[in-house]
Amino acid sequence: MTRTDRPAGALQEARIPVQAKRAAAWASFMFLYIYVDYLALYKPGFINDILAGTVHEFDTGPTFVALALTLMAVPILMILLSTTLPVRVNRATNLVVATLYIPVTVYNADGESWSYLYFYGFSIGLELLLLAYILRAAWTWPRAVRARRDLAQAPV
Repeated sequence: MTRTDRPAGALQEARIPVQAKRAAAWASFMFLYIYVDYLALYKPGFINDILAGTVHEFDTGPTFVALALTLMAVPILMILLSTTLPVRVNRATNLVVATLYIPVTVYNADGESWSYLYFYGFSIGLELLLLAYILRAAWTWPRAVRARRDLAQAPV
């Protein structure tokens, strides 16, 4: 056991790279996205509708399944892309995808009964907050400071 004579100071805040913050926000978004779909299975009649071949009035055929996979795959891939894309492409991709997912997220409440207002209002609200964070963080991405040449010290 090592002992130090220095008293404990303030906690040191770790520097987290911008890309890691974005990836964490997309991962959080995905957890909400998946759990909202999972918890919707508990609504009375929901599984019966699935067994009858419909989800939210859509037929559950190959087109529906492919579209659902696409809607899930994009934010899943954003977790990886947020950590691997070059900065300029990363920023633009986060801005575009988060903007496109705002109406997708809001659409999840379409046609739902008022008895589930809290469930959908809360979950959609949280998803929108995460998308707003992603948009804000991408929009205000830190810029590198250019080194200015001091004119007073410039050789004549």
